[in-house]
Amino acid sequence: MSFPISLLSLTLSFFCLLLVLISCFSGGYSSSSSSAAPTRIGKGYRLISIEETSDGGFLGHLQVNQKNNVYGPDIPLLQLYVKHESENRLRVHITDAEKQRWEVPYILLPRDQPPAPKQAIGRSRKKPTSVLEIAGAELIFLHTVDPFSFAVTRRSNGQTLFNSSSGGSDSFGEMVFKDQYLEISTQLPEDASLYGLGENTQPQGIKLYPNDPYTLYTTDVSAINLNTDLYGSHPVYMELRNVGDKPYAHAVLLLNSNGMDVFYRGNSLTYKLIGGVFDFYFFVGPTPLDVVDQYTSFIGRPAPMPYWSLGFHQCRWGYHNLSVVEDVVENYKKAKIPLDVIWNDDDHMDGHKDFTLNPINYPRPKLLSFLEKIHGIGMKYIVLIDPGIGVNSSYGVYQRAIANDVFIKYEGEPYLAQVWPGAVNFPDFLNPKTVAWWGDEIQRFHELVPVDGLWIDMNEASNFCSGKCTIPEGKQCPSGTGPGWECCLDCKNITKTRWDDPPYRINASGLQVPIGFKTIATSAVHYNGVLEYDAHSLYGFSQAIATHKALQGLEGKRPFILSRSTYVGSGKYAAHWTGDNKGTWEDLKYSISTVLNFGIFGVPMVGADICGFYPAPTEELCNRWIEVGAFYPFSRDHANYYSPRQELYQWESVTKSAQNALGMRYKLLPYLYTLTYFAHISGAPIARPLFFSFPAFKECHGLSTQFLLGSSLMVSPVLEQGETNVKALFPPGSWYNVFDMTQTVVSKGQYFTLDAPLHVVNVHLYQNTILPMQQGGMISKEARMTPFTLIVSFPAGASKGEAKGSLYLDNDELPEMKLGNGYSTYVELYATLDQRIVKVWSEVGEGKFALDKGWIIEKVTVLGVGGSEKISALEINGSPVAPDACNIELSSMKQKHLRDPEDGQENSKSLMVDITGLKLPVGENFSMSWKMGIQG
Repeated sequence: MSFPISLLSLTLSFFCLLLVLISCFSGGYSSSSSSAAPTRIGKGYRLISIEETSDGGFLGHLQVNQKNNVYGPDIPLLQLYVKHESENRLRVHITDAEKQRWEVPYILLPRDQPPAPKQAIGRSRKKPTSVLEIAGAELIFLHTVDPFSFAVTRRSNGQTLFNSSSGGSDSFGEMVFKDQYLEISTQLPEDASLYGLGENTQPQGIKLYPNDPYTLYTTDVSAINLNTDLYGSHPVYMELRNVGDKPYAHAVLLLNSNGMDVFYRGNSLTYKLIGGVFDFYFFVGPTPLDVVDQYTSFIGRPAPMPYWSLGFHQCRWGYHNLSVVEDVVENYKKAKIPLDVIWNDDDHMDGHKDFTLNPINYPRPKLLSFLEKIHGIGMKYIVLIDPGIGVNSSYGVYQRAIANDVFIKYEGEPYLAQVWPGAVNFPDFLNPKTVAWWGDEIQRFHELVPVDGLWIDMNEASNFCSGKCTIPEGKQCPSGTGPGWECCLDCKNITKTRWDDPPYRINASGLQVPIGFKTIATSAVHYNGVLEYDAHSLYGFSQAIATHKALQGLEGKRPFILSRSTYVGSGKYAAHWTGDNKGTWEDLKYSISTVLNFGIFGVPMVGADICGFYPAPTEELCNRWIEVGAFYPFSRDHANYYSPRQELYQWESVTKSAQNALGMRYKLLPYLYTLTYFAHISGAPIARPLFFSFPAFKECHGLSTQFLLGSSLMVSPVLEQGETNVKALFPPGSWYNVFDMTQTVVSKGQYFTLDAPLHVVNVHLYQNTILPMQQGGMISKEARMTPFTLIVSFPAGASKGEAKGSLYLDNDELPEMKLGNGYSTYVELYATLDQRIVKVWSEVGEGKFALDKGWIIEKVTVLGVGGSEKISALEINGSPVAPDACNIELSSMKQKHLRDPEDGQENSKSLMVDITGLKLPVGENFSMSWKMGIQG
């Protein structure tokens, strides 16, 4: 459920009218757009001193060269702090040398603190030329003295990764540092591929596109709006470039929560910020997976996810009463479509108020009976909560909030806004008392309704009004008859402070609206005097932290939180969905780029509203969308109050596509869960761009219509109306269709046209992989207890080959996701092919958990084997096995190859070998081998 821009596609003419109105509100606009010519403000700074500090860093001071008043006066003296914080991370921190400035709170995002301002002023200073470079293991910091600029280079190949010197070019000017305007730039090679700088909907695909706008400021603007700052702020980009024939990736994070515009012009990148400090972190890579590993080791590893969260989820804004929800669950069961989680938007609430139940439509006794029933079979129930707390003297949540003084203030009183309940106040999650109060409210609600997770929405924070508001006298607000999102409070514009009307206007909402428009006034005050102006983009992040703490304290279980607004580090606490999208073919395409971006941002549990949030999708589109959405890390159908019903069983054809695609997802759950483990320990995205596995293959650097799950499972969906085939890019090697493993694509690195009738989605497994699968089911609790199959893939027809895989299993109720606690098992899987002998074996860590569960491997399928169909000399754990005596069956089948016609038939013969009837305990090491016959 969302703010009206999410519900109605506003026309350009309306926005033009809106601009006129807002101009009155804020006193006009400065001109800025991403295609605007670069401005040059001042002569920059000069380095006047630098010396080594006791912690191994370097501290310097910068003095402004020539003052000016464009966007306000310059800060005359700056402090520079440079430190190699690890072998693969370099920090460059620049702030006011004489007083503290706002930074992302260290309690929210833990990290080392630089020396306090004034620490080195007045000491004997080393001349700036005495330190020419600051070298680390792989990153080197270089600087020029006047005007000051710095560069970061890679030691191994001398490549410059960041260079703030304009070098006399016209691309950008010198560094600027004012109270409410900071500017810095870097040169870039024109052939580099950049990714990140979100959250926004990128119509050009996952690669950053020169001269598209990139504004970072958390905003409740529907995801249907292109090139616009959306719900999250992630001021990080990854760059991939080829040096010679070798690919290198690195990332740059500017840790700053203030609003900013980022101008990417192809050969340069310019940051324009409206506050805070420059706090750069450089992550050396050199592979994309190395980058996210290094990045998430700094910002926080992604949260462990419960196994059931990888199942399918169903939600709708508009399940008016409990009987509708019960019918939905029953209809999924009748349609034989898997379903793990049923959701409520705000329909369960009493008058849209958090932590309440509607006594008529969701009576507690009946709801508890329903939950007991679904919990009994392993299903889960999640509900929405918004941050706005209804102003209502008879509402216990509000009473306790007032008593604990937890709200954001304006002029000493709780800031008044309007969201779904009507007049609301917003909790201040930077206040420790608020965190405690919030946890208490969640506990009270859990005692009322034992929900299995929480959905924190509208937390940018969204406000249906702007400015300073009061509750009107003599009229009902909201009226209950008109749209609930129309502002009905009495409001006045706030323009009297420089926080509400800063000198530089970021391109907020893609229209340069005032930064306090439809959100909390930026001159409102948080705990310890922190301004909303500085902390705005941290609101959803701070709420996620408080919610995670509360859920973890309830029953000691692993929390599941879905948050709309995110910031750097949000993945440590929450999953994310891409917000209010449209049921259009274009939005289906856009969803892939956004999902892939969030993997880079350290939020790997991510998905889009399947079939679109609004308006009604066509039947064909919903078919194709579930074929993509079944392979999102977070897979949920969610629809709008005003749209027709779109549960997957509503159409016979969609039912068939869902059974097919979700059927495969549920077979892949052990693989997906193992990927969540790797995400948790190394940041590795679950869904990834192809360049993560094939960085040297330049053709996939901008590919946004296909994606990988893990390193080697590729999804190539139909994204165009009326199409019954798909043109898919296959990086070099052998790829096997997981729906029909006799179908093989052998590629030199080219496009292939694949059959894709309505109910078919193409998913291919890459060579050299061992893929663990189970038999699936209607619910993950049931599916995870079925026997395992191992799929081993060798290069098609090869005489030699190796394959690897892994499997992680645990008690997913426990908060921790790790080995060594007796409640988890980790298995490394290996296979080789050599001299016609196939070997498959495992190495088990912590086997007790899997043994106690009784899990077995029942089948091994090997793909791409050369030789004849005759199989002999089967051994298991070193002992010869007579297949007939043990109910073990060996079979083989020829595979069909799709390859470039110009290749001819050389090496085109390969076999699929199945060994069934096995009873190999997952929790014990095993080994097996057999011999393939000589090709006739």
